Amino acid sequence: MCLAIPGKIVEFDSVQPMLAKVDVAGVKRNINIGLMEDEQLALGDWVLIHVGFAMSKIGESEAADQLRMLRALGEDELAIEEVRGYSFAEHAAGQNPG
Repeated sequence: MCLAIPGKIVEFDSVQPMLAKVDVAGVKRNINIGLMEDEQLALGDWVLIHVGFAMSKIGESEAADQLRMLRALGEDELAIEEVRGYSFAEHAAGQNPG
């Protein structure tokens, strides 16, 4: 099953403005925010992520609901593994991917 995963923006990439670091249940990875360039994004905002791209901005309660739904469907661990696989600029920027 392929679901959108909620992530909280914790950092913006100053070198690559189309990237932001999100926290998904303690796993931090860069995602592409280029599809949301018309949206004002700020630190602490929640976004729904699909295959490494931010698709929409959501509220914190909606993010919590989405995480509960993933857990109820038994998809939460798969979602975390998917997030761990995102690699936008993790190696290119010399960052430690973990």
